[in-house]
Amino acid sequence: MFVDVVKLKLMAGKGGDGCTAFHREKYVDMGGPDGGNGGKGGDIIFRVEKGLRTLIDLKYQKIMKADKGANGKGSSRNGANAEDIIVKVPEGTTVYDEETNLIICDLINDKEEYIVAHGGRGGRGNRAFATHENNAPKYSELGEPGELRFIRCELKVLADVGFVGMPSVGKSTLLSKISNSNPKIGAYHFTTLSPNLGLVELEDKRRFVVADLPGLIVGASKGVGLGDQFLRHAMRTRVIAHILDMGSFEGRNPIQDYEEIREEIKNYSNELANKEEVIIANKCDLPAFEENLKRFKEKYPNKKIFSISAEEEIGIKELLNELVTIVENIPYKEIYDDSDYEKTIIYKFKQEKPYTITKENNVWVLSGHEVETLFHMTRFSEPEGVIRFGRKLHGMGIEDELERLGAVRGDEVQILDYIFIFKD
Repeated sequence: MFVDVVKLKLMAGKGGDGCTAFHREKYVDMGGPDGGNGGKGGDIIFRVEKGLRTLIDLKYQKIMKADKGANGKGSSRNGANAEDIIVKVPEGTTVYDEETNLIICDLINDKEEYIVAHGGRGGRGNRAFATHENNAPKYSELGEPGELRFIRCELKVLADVGFVGMPSVGKSTLLSKISNSNPKIGAYHFTTLSPNLGLVELEDKRRFVVADLPGLIVGASKGVGLGDQFLRHAMRTRVIAHILDMGSFEGRNPIQDYEEIREEIKNYSNELANKEEVIIANKCDLPAFEENLKRFKEKYPNKKIFSISAEEEIGIKELLNELVTIVENIPYKEIYDDSDYEKTIIYKFKQEKPYTITKENNVWVLSGHEVETLFHMTRFSEPEGVIRFGRKLHGMGIEDELERLGAVRGDEVQILDYIFIFKD
């Protein structure tokens, strides 16, 4: 089964908790704090595996959850980091954030890796908080929560040349003659239900990759028939090769077929419509070929046209020599702009505050990644930890901002699902 779109819930591992402990040893007075740090939670890493051709391995997983880091212990023992989860994907996999529809990463090179969901850092033990002013801190941190992400993976196959054309014009037959691919071939529409890739190697050892893409029909750009299953995979190709039944084996009109395909491509993407294109006039062994070819050249005199018979293997060698030369002279071009990617905001280089404050039902709601992370990592069972939490919020300017917005002592302040009283 060919699967080119999957949706997943990713849960990176929580960091291990830090430890609050003090050194206890006979004849050693004032041993001091020795609580160790927690280990880092597991990342979820996507890695390109060259041999894969589909996302089927991810289709039935739905949820991926990495392990939690080990907790720190006394005697200054740090917890172990959790193992990362490696997710293997084919070349040409794009990972989107499902909530923002922005691209997290576009993986096109063998063994390329990207951390899609980061594991939380381990909480610091009380040993890490010892200072000259406070040489015996009685608090430690909990582990940071791992990232929770809802993602969508889309596969856009990597190929140098994309064969396009109406159903049953000979795309699969040509691919089987020129490459190591064995596509399904039949005399009926939509024989090809998924992209087939083939490696073409010439006598001089030059090579390129061809994709036989599912047949188009009118309305494909809007999802009719196999629709954008084809058009998505054409985006990465360097050259679009239109295969036309110039022999009118099924009574087709090659000019009409070409114009309908061009219209669907334009409706889907201007970038795709502007790619280098060649015309492969197939079935030159049929009687109607010459007349159809003459009419086509009269209407499109500037098109690069190659006459072949895929079935009889006529003109194929000349076609391949021309295609590999064209491919070699067209550099690979990124199909996404910078605006398509999500960006990491670093607040210390910006004027925006790392939190937001709103008022809902007479409750001040405080939100923001930095504030929520601080909340998750605070041990509220330790009085010194609570004091540190308040000091951190004050350092962010949250108290001043609350007062500026009109909050008074005694008002309720909410962080996540918890409510505090705003007081001195």
